[in-house]
Amino acid sequence: MFTRAAAIALLCAGSAAAADFPSRPVRMIVGFPPGGAVDLVARTIQARMSTALGQQIVIDNRPGAGTSLGNELVARATPDGYTLLFASASIATNVPLYPKLPFHPVRDYSPVGTVGQSFYVLIVQPALGVNSVQELINMAKAKPKFLQYASAGQGTITHMAVELFMMNAGIKMQDVPFKGGAPALLAFLSGQMPVIFSPIAECLPYLRTGTKVRPLAVTAAKRVPELPETPTLAESGVPDSIVHSRTALLAPKGTPDEAIKILNTELNRFLQQPDTRERIGAHGLTPVGGTPAELTEYLNREIARWTKVVKTVGIKVE
Repeated sequence: MFTRAAAIALLCAGSAAAADFPSRPVRMIVGFPPGGAVDLVARTIQARMSTALGQQIVIDNRPGAGTSLGNELVARATPDGYTLLFASASIATNVPLYPKLPFHPVRDYSPVGTVGQSFYVLIVQPALGVNSVQELINMAKAKPKFLQYASAGQGTITHMAVELFMMNAGIKMQDVPFKGGAPALLAFLSGQMPVIFSPIAECLPYLRTGTKVRPLAVTAAKRVPELPETPTLAESGVPDSIVHSRTALLAPKGTPDEAIKILNTELNRFLQQPDTRERIGAHGLTPVGGTPAELTEYLNREIARWTKVVKTVGIKVE
């Protein structure tokens, strides 16, 4: 018979286990191949958290299906705090794009905290003959679907960022999807593609070394220190086009609150350290941090936002 004393004993045992967290290595799932920008940031977090927690954080790269393979693995993992997801912006944008996803970013995870955010830069080839966002819009309106832009693939955040921009600007350009951001940027830099929305981490080295391409606007809320002369899309006459790509830590739904609290506390603590901020900044991310509740609010906003874009534009991913 399950007595009150037995229930109290189980609660005490659970509290003791949470108090000892972590008592063994923690696995961090990354839905990207090793060596990419997201993976490198995850490894920075891994190193800092391993030291702070006194247990090794083990990176487990699980690329595939637009990060869905890794996302589903964590959603179905034991909710004990020993399996974490290093999530990218796609976890929110995938919801309206793939209605039959076997997981939901709010329903199936316990939020830990936001790591950082980055933004995108609208860049064109000088040969295109446009010097501003408005000139690009005028050209696109004069020749609907004539202009092509390179994206990292259908349904990726770079693709969605352009769709949002086109929706707000009232224009249409032709998406040319590549297998990742690096191939898309290479095609643009080689002159094959006239337009691209590129993550600042990927394009900034080329902009700083004088590569002959022309940045027109950033998707940030205000001008950024890295490109002080480049206006925002809002300044350029296209409001409501802010796109921040955030990375965050999530755990399986039902992970003990004490484990979440420990992970969140350490995440916020080392995100404030100058060397951590410098390392993350080198990959184009601005450290964010914050509470689990704030992360949930962000995910809900992003899901609602991209659902509206997908429905309004009629985006379908093949």
